Amino acid sequence: MKYYSTRDKNVSLSAAEAVKMGLSRDGGLLTPTRIPQIDRAFLERLIPMEYAQRAAKVMALYLTDYSEEELLTFGRNAYGPAQFDDPIAAPVRKVEDGLYCLELWHGPTSAFKDMALQMLPQLLSAALRKTGEKRTACILAATSGDTGKAAMAGFADVPQTCIQVYYPKDGVSPVQERQMVTQEGENVDVRAVIGNFDDAQAGVKRIFSDEAVRAELDKRGYFLSSANSINWGRILPQVVYYISAYCDLVRDGALTMGDQVNFCVPTGNFGDILAAYYAKRMGLPVNRLICASNSNNVLTDFIRTGVYDRNRKFYNTESPSMDILISSNLERLLLHTSGSAEKVEGWMQELAATGKYTVDAETLAKIQASFAAGRYQVSDKVKEKLQQRFFGYCCDDAETEKVIGRIYAKDHYLVDPHTAVAFSALEQYRAETGDETPCVVVSTASPFKFCGSVLSALGEKDIASGLDVLDQLSEKTGLAAPAPLAGLRGKEVRFTTTVEKEHMVDAVLSMLE
Repeated sequence: MKYYSTRDKNVSLSAAEAVKMGLSRDGGLLTPTRIPQIDRAFLERLIPMEYAQRAAKVMALYLTDYSEEELLTFGRNAYGPAQFDDPIAAPVRKVEDGLYCLELWHGPTSAFKDMALQMLPQLLSAALRKTGEKRTACILAATSGDTGKAAMAGFADVPQTCIQVYYPKDGVSPVQERQMVTQEGENVDVRAVIGNFDDAQAGVKRIFSDEAVRAELDKRGYFLSSANSINWGRILPQVVYYISAYCDLVRDGALTMGDQVNFCVPTGNFGDILAAYYAKRMGLPVNRLICASNSNNVLTDFIRTGVYDRNRKFYNTESPSMDILISSNLERLLLHTSGSAEKVEGWMQELAATGKYTVDAETLAKIQASFAAGRYQVSDKVKEKLQQRFFGYCCDDAETEKVIGRIYAKDHYLVDPHTAVAFSALEQYRAETGDETPCVVVSTASPFKFCGSVLSALGEKDIASGLDVLDQLSEKTGLAAPAPLAGLRGKEVRFTTTVEKEHMVDAVLSMLE
């Protein structure tokens, strides 16, 4: 399997090279040249397997220069009991008939990013060996809240690597920030950027594209790599949990093999729902991919209209990991649907220059068809409507809190604000279409990472300060805070530096002096 850039199909790299580089030097995202296919027999073989075995089978389809045996070893290291508090790693919980929640937050940082970032360091370390790389990988990551901690936890003290994370100052929850600034490890560094996530992400991309910076790092014995979902080694492990969830539903009798299922995914950078798109394209029986956004609803507007316009008000919301106006992984979808790296490059140039681009009608039709294809037991009038539209929905903070309270009161199931945005999107979708296909809502974070918002949603007026808020939510619900969050008490704050977005290059070079 080879990988090319979304902006230049003449780029041709092995899987190990793609994982090592993270981002193509032309600024494009490294993308598989083909999408492998799976069938009913493949899925049936996965059903009795543990999660690590499923991961090895799926990832081996794409990582053809890794052996299945080493991928299985990586999977057992990544998803074993030392890292995850649930033996299933990514359990599917029944909320009510026809409605399920895929819990992706049982790892060491209580967020879905662990599903990929416990695997990526092992993929990267192997890639260094496979390519004969002697330099140290300098991993840069921008985070809207969860990637930073998960990346640092995954790469802490990993040989031949160092990692620097940038997060938006005042743009993450107090628990998320505390997780990052107390991270242990001799090779980690984290800095708050004065700006929002898009500023941090744009700064990282500029550094990757700066030939002078790359040359200076090379002189010092380093090269740049990425832990963001722009790295294919981040997206591929996420494909696994959609396939695994389907197998679990079949195993537990919620579905019969071949039945279709919907996935409703909260997303900001488009990585999580892109992974679902790959699973669907591979042959997983998926009916609908429902894109859930908060008030920063640039994705909803784009896939409904074909106009991507980041020139709008930016909102700091109660679901901060989705507070993004430039969704990097959309590039991969654009390449798959347009088939043209030249078009993608042109659209990205327009975005950089004007903050806006419009895709052609044919590409938009393919995007909408990709996300709207399927069969429905609905009227011809609704069916015609469904076939013409992608389904994306959004909600604001007030509605997010109402959903948290409503789900807890009705089903006694507690969700975080990001997951609540997805439940809201699903409610809107079902009300609009009448489609009652069984649906899996993707739950991306523990509610204990956002205690203040969750407590407010449950009717609490006086919210405790600091980490005492964890105890308050536990007392309110009878649920225990995840051990990694409860363990933050007493940890030393190691990082307090802020940086202007224009000086991120200086921060990188100073770390490596």
